[in-house]
Amino acid sequence: MRPLNKPETQLAARLFSGAAIAVCLFGHLGAIGLVGPDEPRYAWIARAMAETGDWVTPRLYGQPWFEKPVLYYWAAAVGFRLHVPDEWAARLPSAFAALIAALAIGWLARKHYSRDAGSLSDVALLAPLLFATSVAAIGFARSASPDMLFSASITLAMASASEILRRGGALRSPANESSRAALGDLALLAFFGAFLGLGVLAKGPAAVALAGGGIGLWTLATQKWRAAFRLAHPVAIGAFCLVALPWYVLCAVRNPDFLRIFLFQHNVERYLTPMFQHRQPFWYFGPIVVLALVPWTTLLWPAAQEGMRTWRENSWRDSPGFLFACWAAFPVVFFSFSQSKLPGYVLPAIPPLALLCAVSATRALDAARFRTRLIFASIGLLWLPLGILAWRYASRAPFEVAGPLSKYATAMSLIAAVLIPLAAILISRYRNPSLVVALCALSVCVTIELVSLSVLPVVDGLFSARAHAVFVRNDQHPDRIFAYQLQRKWNYGLAFYFRRELPEWSPSDPEAALVLTTPAGLAQIRKLGRIQERLDEPYAEILYVPVRREPR
Repeated sequence: MRPLNKPETQLAARLFSGAAIAVCLFGHLGAIGLVGPDEPRYAWIARAMAETGDWVTPRLYGQPWFEKPVLYYWAAAVGFRLHVPDEWAARLPSAFAALIAALAIGWLARKHYSRDAGSLSDVALLAPLLFATSVAAIGFARSASPDMLFSASITLAMASASEILRRGGALRSPANESSRAALGDLALLAFFGAFLGLGVLAKGPAAVALAGGGIGLWTLATQKWRAAFRLAHPVAIGAFCLVALPWYVLCAVRNPDFLRIFLFQHNVERYLTPMFQHRQPFWYFGPIVVLALVPWTTLLWPAAQEGMRTWRENSWRDSPGFLFACWAAFPVVFFSFSQSKLPGYVLPAIPPLALLCAVSATRALDAARFRTRLIFASIGLLWLPLGILAWRYASRAPFEVAGPLSKYATAMSLIAAVLIPLAAILISRYRNPSLVVALCALSVCVTIELVSLSVLPVVDGLFSARAHAVFVRNDQHPDRIFAYQLQRKWNYGLAFYFRRELPEWSPSDPEAALVLTTPAGLAQIRKLGRIQERLDEPYAEILYVPVRREPR
């Protein structure tokens, strides 16, 4: 981009980009406790691995659990073994994986666009920044799950594949590129296979399906079969087997049901049937992708225009952008046919989309002046609906947290809905439009800091079991604490923070107890006449109900 011409400006841009990426991916990972049913469940398994030393069989509450492969558990178990705080140990693997994915698309940008319209540093710097400050990267980098590890593995594999194709002449190389290569072709093939193997260890055979599908889609369109088949080199296959197979073989030997449960139930049946209750309409992932790229969603439009330009010029067959577009499109199409849909399924599409958006943004600076201003102003204007949505959410928050949230939400919504769009318009009109990117990236970082310091501590008890566990941790009769009709997310969360399962309370239990239940459960206990007293707690989803002993 034009502001990066001077060395001192380049240094400042790199420092700013690095700081923004660090804040977005690593800032305040423990600001809120583990949420939902998945985070505490995966964290429990990782902690159990660290404590028991069994690095082969994932176990939940002492029983084998084969929903996901082992890579995330290994990575998180290292943190638990080093006594890192629970939330940080559980989420650091995803944060580091997001950083690796960001660096990988930066490397891709430098390799494929280093001499494009004077953008030596621009795309290579902008692509990681756009990815790391997007909603998808921020959310999944802070999630204790294998999704980001899976996406990073596919990103590394596709980066290796694109370099192999480029060296083989299947993709256009930047003009005047140095012929000296840091890695040999066999090393790149080994990396391609090894990274695919890591993807299989992260979430299973879907890694091969997504990477192979993206490359296959590109091959069908370009008819460059010889270049594509080169990726099936024995070195790549050997590296893949060396990384992926040992754990699968060892786990299958120790657990005869592993392959049936994991491969058939959690892969084939999950894709073909709605047995896990995640059914969504066919078009579900379209809006998900749009939301995942916020606040950079409007850059999809110039990216689409760039694609149409290469189509009209008939230069798409050797364009690296077309390969990246196939890489991004295939996960969306593939999982749209699945009978089970979750937002994380299309996370592998976000790194290449961020790269394509970065390329189109840098090229837009050389387009017509009005078009450039409009594109970059639209980035800031997207904050208007974001500010309105934040205000509406805060206004509908439960009564117990509405007061503390109101002052933060009002100020943040005003800034997001008014000041950022206005500043973006003025910068696009009177200054260099590329500064809008810096403005929005800075706004994302400030928002993360404000939310982490002011909002998440207030709503922690609404979403995480951490606060509830702290509240009852010093109970005089821990063996008489029960759950009753709680949702799965609370059962898993309470179990993780209590370090044991909370048994389900039975109305036939005659002894006194402390029962953690819901308003509906409270109504049933009240009908039984068992309530000793009620502790009024500021959390609507979990109530602490002291149950009196049955009279004899």
